[in-house]
Amino acid sequence: MIQAQVKLRINPKQEAILISWLIMLKCVWNWAVRKIELDAKDGRFHKKQQFQNLLADHGKRMGVPSHTLQGILLMAWEPWDRCFKKISKRPRLKGVRNKLNSIPFPDPIKYPINQRIKIPGLGIFRFHKQEIPEGKIKCGRIVKRASGWYLCLFIEADAKAVPAKANGKIGIDPGYKNTLTLSNGETISMPKEFQKRQERLAQSQKGHRKNLSARLHERIKNTRKDNNHKLSRRLVAENSCIVFSKDNISGIAKSYGKSVAEAGHHQLRQMLSYKCTASGRKYVEVDSKFSTMTCSHCLARTGPTGKAGLSVRQWECTECRTSHDRDQNAAINTLIAGLGTSLEKVA
Repeated sequence: MIQAQVKLRINPKQEAILISWLIMLKCVWNWAVRKIELDAKDGRFHKKQQFQNLLADHGKRMGVPSHTLQGILLMAWEPWDRCFKKISKRPRLKGVRNKLNSIPFPDPIKYPINQRIKIPGLGIFRFHKQEIPEGKIKCGRIVKRASGWYLCLFIEADAKAVPAKANGKIGIDPGYKNTLTLSNGETISMPKEFQKRQERLAQSQKGHRKNLSARLHERIKNTRKDNNHKLSRRLVAENSCIVFSKDNISGIAKSYGKSVAEAGHHQLRQMLSYKCTASGRKYVEVDSKFSTMTCSHCLARTGPTGKAGLSVRQWECTECRTSHDRDQNAAINTLIAGLGTSLEKVA
């Protein structure tokens, strides 16, 4: 299953319909979230199939297809299910600050012809020219963003493999000054898009220009995503085994929020994972514990530790007298752990 996004070219009449749908579906979402919460307090829990059919007779009254109502009810049921399993937090109600910006279409959609696609309950929509992978479209979702309306298609097809250029093996240590440090000594610094647009973003927020602020945030997000796609594709093409040091991102973000968001490590890890799977490459994530303080030559734990040791970028092992670059040493230890030697078992 792969996802393709196309930008719609809608007319004023179609946009008015979509906006009216979003208003009604927001009410349905809030009703569903509150109903599950109140019923749970009374000890009543809804099954998935049962809950998504609660409003089966309301489609004609609201002017919204019944399968779209089912999709919204399912969208409300799934986060509550994760919340009850203590995987995530409770879902929030939709309002001015937390808007509903998507319309689900859980039924199959016919493959588009000549940049035109027929959406159930809405009719034919045009979209900007773009290549769409061939396959059966299982479902879709219309999303409203600052730059316009988009149609997300979920297609039953296999992702294309990345052509192999080399068969190296690397360990990756993520950072925030340099985005990545590789075990071969290479450092990769990604463009800091948020810092570049931070002044313009502050001006738009002070001027209460919400649309411009949203558009700037979307540009930052799109640029970061594009950079991560290019970087992950290069790493997968050049290496048959990639080992990534997995940090506690949520914990680090409490102290260094902007730097953590700017790096986009979580998104990069996801891209590396599915591209390696599609290309027949090996991708491993290992715990970053002890990777910095362990000497990659003799495996003695003599390196810098704690927040006080963050300023130490070069250090020498007191056991074997080997000089280390902090980040490259951590990347080498990450590769060692990924290839089968556990740093936690080293005394």
